[in-house]
Amino acid sequence: ILCRGSLTSESGPIYGSKYDRSYRISEVLSAAIYLSEKAGHKVKAIREQDDLDEQSKGETKEGVNDPITNGDLESHRILVKGFKKGFPALHIVSEEHEEESTEGIIPPSMKHPDVLKLAGDDPKFPAEDITVWIDPLDATKEYTEKLTEYVTVMACVAVNGVPVAGVIRKPFDDKTYWGWVGHGTSGNMEGVTPGKDEGGPLRVIVSRSHAGSVKETAQAAFDGREVTVTPAGGAGYKAIEVVENKQDVYVHTTIIKKWDICAGDAILRTLGGKQTDLRGNDINYSHNLDPKNEHGLIATMHDHETYREKLQGVSNS
Repeated sequence: ILCRGSLTSESGPIYGSKYDRSYRISEVLSAAIYLSEKAGHKVKAIREQDDLDEQSKGETKEGVNDPITNGDLESHRILVKGFKKGFPALHIVSEEHEEESTEGIIPPSMKHPDVLKLAGDDPKFPAEDITVWIDPLDATKEYTEKLTEYVTVMACVAVNGVPVAGVIRKPFDDKTYWGWVGHGTSGNMEGVTPGKDEGGPLRVIVSRSHAGSVKETAQAAFDGREVTVTPAGGAGYKAIEVVENKQDVYVHTTIIKKWDICAGDAILRTLGGKQTDLRGNDINYSHNLDPKNEHGLIATMHDHETYREKLQGVSNS
């Protein structure tokens, strides 16, 4: 769906037309913050009104039910329609799939004041090089179980497959985390540094579905060092736990979709952290590649390669 015109203001375009073929990252990130917060409000309201209308998409590889709710779909609509209205030429990849008209949709703000403060050198990139990855509601299973601390809404901007900006919204905590590689982060992450291994118990956070196998393998890999394994829902939640130094390592041992992990990757990169697959490869977020990441995941703020070498066998456990 392409828009037929563009709104303009004295400070430049408010949203783009079908003829716009390039965009600034500050514009796309500003819109991502605005839309993630708007979608998060909807996700929270639906949960509080108990209006989930839960259905099942089937089972995950681990045999766990994979639900979808009104929260997922309404958030998807807000994010995808908003991005399409503002940036008609962008590649947009969302966990959910539903095509609807953008007629009557209010375009998102492209000028977030905190983003503009950090903009500096902010060139335009060709639209064909930009992919926006959207997870309208991460941790849907936990959402249905009222474990709302794990729930996030995420949007990520990748240029030529490399994540350059990411937004993780925690709707039930009313917190928005965002990072722009080479520029800076939201105020709630100011002062965050990579840190170092302090030599105490190694804190590992993993999916709720395979905490047991990771604990056994990690304990063996670290030669008797005490390992504390925390099971948690939601890839976005786990990435923020690492960023905030509440955990040392986030490990995922099975297939995970790129919309789950792109925003966390961008935020980690912004802060000097790192996320790769368990083989040590960077993950390519180009729109024309498989959305599945098949070789596990490890995210850290420090000592990435040391941890990865020890834990890479966990995917085979």
